[in-house]
Amino acid sequence: MQTENIRKKKILVTGGAGFIGSNLCERLALEAENEVYSLDNYFTGSIENHVENVIYIKGSTSDIVKLITFSPDIIYHLGEYSRVEQSFDDIEKVWEYNKNGIFAVLEFARKTGAKIVYAGSSTKFGDGGLGRSQSPYAWTKASNTELVENYGVWFNVPYAIVYFYNVYGKREIQSGKYATLIALFKEKMKKGEPLTIVSPGTQKRNFTHIEDIIDGLVLVGKYGYGDEFGIGSPESYTILEIAEMFGGKINMLPERKGNRMSADVLTDKTEALGWRATRSIKEYIDSLKNNNFLAG
Repeated sequence: MQTENIRKKKILVTGGAGFIGSNLCERLALEAENEVYSLDNYFTGSIENHVENVIYIKGSTSDIVKLITFSPDIIYHLGEYSRVEQSFDDIEKVWEYNKNGIFAVLEFARKTGAKIVYAGSSTKFGDGGLGRSQSPYAWTKASNTELVENYGVWFNVPYAIVYFYNVYGKREIQSGKYATLIALFKEKMKKGEPLTIVSPGTQKRNFTHIEDIIDGLVLVGKYGYGDEFGIGSPESYTILEIAEMFGGKINMLPERKGNRMSADVLTDKTEALGWRATRSIKEYIDSLKNNNFLAG
């Protein structure tokens, strides 16, 4: 009896060696039906984030047509510049990675017929909609979502746009200019250093565990079409409240440009696919404290 050859689903993750991308690659690679590829320029990604059963390609998304020689079924486009305050100093990188990159990826999707799952930014919804223009990062991400939508209308490119809310967990960047807040606080507590908070400290964030993010991404990749697939915890805390959960000494820093105070969490469409946030930032911080900040 002949064994039927089942065609595997080819999935490309841009930014697949980064924090969120590596966790997504790891999850997707667990499904035997998937053939998973990563395209990353290793700006903030790392070889240390490589996982099993993923094919890694080094290069820029703006060169995607030269680097990717197959037609993916799905492109998860996570490989963009993703820091708010730093984007003022890094504006050339922001343009190269976010504007040149999105055009090349959308053209590639148009020609190959791939569905694109684009990682927008919740800064678009910040401060009642004003957040979209508060920084070079925020503006490029907001305008990119419009371009993705237009490619859907102009060229019938299938798409879904997701929005993350302050992701934390395994493989966060823990030090340096691009460190994320929870990982930075964890490292400072480990070293006995004060927790630094950008004034006023009352800015609210919906911290969302990486596993909840990946749950949402996989569902949207399979079943989601259109805009506004928010993936965020319903619980919001000020940065000061988070610091108080950690329990360390606090040093306040001057205010910085682009630092939004709040953002609406839009999760209705994601929840309609069967998703919900199941992890709590307070429980996560408690587990770190119980392990003397050495785990997590």
